[in-house]
Amino acid sequence: MNKKIVLYLGFFIVLFVVFYFVLTRIIPDFGKEKMPVLSYVQPFLFRNQDGKIITNKEVAGKVYVAAFFFTTCKGICPKMNNNLKLVYEKYKNEPDFRILSHTVDPLTDSVPRMKQYADSMGVNSNDWWFLTGRKDSLYSAARGSYLLDDPRNNDINLDEQFIHTQLLALVDRNGKIRKIYDGLKKEEISAMEGDIRRLLEETPESPRFVN
Repeated sequence: MNKKIVLYLGFFIVLFVVFYFVLTRIIPDFGKEKMPVLSYVQPFLFRNQDGKIITNKEVAGKVYVAAFFFTTCKGICPKMNNNLKLVYEKYKNEPDFRILSHTVDPLTDSVPRMKQYADSMGVNSNDWWFLTGRKDSLYSAARGSYLLDDPRNNDINLDEQFIHTQLLALVDRNGKIRKIYDGLKKEEISAMEGDIRRLLEETPESPRFVN
């Protein structure tokens, strides 16, 4: 009798393990803690390295990473962008993924300069956009949408403001900021790569942005 109970118990344990394994394959986030929503992307309008106007509509339904840098930076920006290139190489053939790198120094970083910088990185302008525009709009996006700088810095005169951050924001298909990473840490870049895959497997809501 005891032997039968052990056999039945073993059978149900194996059945449960197989069932759990199947669920993890057909439901991508099964058993995983869902990433919280930290913020929402507000409508924006910038120009990329090709001079094309990029708005929130161009990333509707896509997963993307938002970063802020400047082309003359000799400190954290090159390392951050080299780490981001690892992400670019991993997902460059994924049609629903983008990287958006915004300048924090638009007076220097014109469209031609951003083009030169992008070319030096050896990246495709269809997948990685280097964006420039009005300083107030760029800084508003960094603080209000992506939470990459303290919004209290808005109280300083705009001409005296300068954002310098290695933080990266991961945005889902619905324009929601789901996580922020340190772009200088390889382990966080690796974690972000996995989170990007999770978000790509999520079903987008409709509509994404309210005009």
